[in-house]
This record gives sequence, structure tokens and C-alpha cells, in this order.
Amino acid sequence: MSFLTTDLCDANEGRVRVLEPLFQRYGNHQRFYGQIVTLKLFEDNTLVRETLAQDGHGKVLVVDGGGSLRCALLGDQIGDLAVANHWDGVVIYGCIRDSVALNQLPLGIRALNTHPLKSVKRGEGQRDLAVSFAGVTFVPGEWLYADEDGVIVSATPLL
Repeated sequence: MSFLTTDLCDANEGRVRVLEPLFQRYGNHQRFYGQIVTLKLFEDNTLVRETLAQDGHGKVLVVDGGGSLRCALLGDQIGDLAVANHWDGVVIYGCIRDSVALNQLPLGIRALNTHPLKSVKRGEGQRDLAVSFAGVTFVPGEWLYADEDGVIVSATPLL
């Protein structure tokens, strides 16, 4: 991918929202972008698995995990599912696990940190609603761009 978030910010000043630099980079794709699909949940990754099992062409999953650092919401098995279903990336306001395996996948991932403990499986959470974290509100259908310098969101496609 040839875009840079710095260039996109400069060319679209006042029209992009920039996430606070809270996230670590995982996955083998440092740059990714796509249309936003949202989840809101807490320490339960059932909806993450269900969503990434669906077609993800041109999409990025944004997971508001409440910023929990007590368990992981994405691991290698769900990461494999995301790749198989052509998701471009995942941004998690929470943790991942199996980072060594995830770093080999052709997928972009941003998360707060790693944690070895898996989440519970109660099937709780919500999908396709506006979620807010890292100083930004994510609206389903808007666009997210991530690279080595950060993550930005735009109401309209920039590429």
C-alpha cells in the first residue's frame, strides 16, 4: 500500500480524525485501510469471531473492548478466520494474544497490548453502532487508515 497517514492528514486537514497514539502494531501488514464495521463488548470475543467469519473485503473491524487489559479479544485462530474472509485489518481497544502467530498473518492489527488469557464466551455485545475511544468516534461505514505513524478516520474515502 502506498498511502501515508501523514500525507492524508496534510491533504485533508480538518476532515480527518486522528487516534491518540495508544496502540501497538501487530500483524504482518503495517498499513491497512477499509470501511469501518464496529463492535462494542467487554471481555467477551464471541462477536469478534462471528463478525470475522463474514466477508470482510474492503473492511476494517473496530472493536471497543472497553480498554480492558484483563484478557485477549483476538488470537491466532480468529486471526486466521479474518485472513480467510479477506478482512484488511482489526483495531482493538483491548488486548490480543498469540502475537507471534498473528505477526505472521497478512493482516493489519492494532491493539493496546498482549495478554495470554482468553476471553469469556457469553455472546454479549453490540454491533454496528458508533463507538468512541482514543479521542475518536468510529461510525460504521466511515473509513479507517492505519500505517507506521498512526491511525486516522474519515467520513469519506481518501484513496
